[in-house]
Amino acid sequence: MGAEKSADESVQGTTLKVYRFIYMQSHPVGVREVQDGLGMASSSTAHYHIQKLLTGGLIREEGNGYVVDRVFLENFVKIGGTAIPLQAPLAAFFSTSLVILVFVVRPEVLTSGYLLGVAVNTVGLAAAAFQTVNDFRRRI
Repeated sequence: MGAEKSADESVQGTTLKVYRFIYMQSHPVGVREVQDGLGMASSSTAHYHIQKLLTGGLIREEGNGYVVDRVFLENFVKIGGTAIPLQAPLAAFFSTSLVILVFVVRPEVLTSGYLLGVAVNTVGLAAAAFQTVNDFRRRI
């Protein structure tokens, strides 16, 4: 697993952008498509980054282009054309339920059950938000 992690960590900057571009496509992507899609000045720049990904075993040739062979954005889910951290919907759920508890339910007498609900939602929101921010910093 150590070698796997170092290969993933070496994918940064433009190479990571190329990887993410290929990952988001639903078909094999050619060098020119990568160049155009990312606004690169030359096809040789796109080719260089594609070769780095091929060497690292993250993409493979398929047909007339390249597709992702190994997904290392494990904590992400692709929705439409966007990759979002898996914890983001959980953070949205906890924040929504916390808002409902605090601003809609608001009992006149604070019960231990109500306080427990607020505490659980607050801890869940903090954990999910922390993980979401960490995933964004590491992979985007």
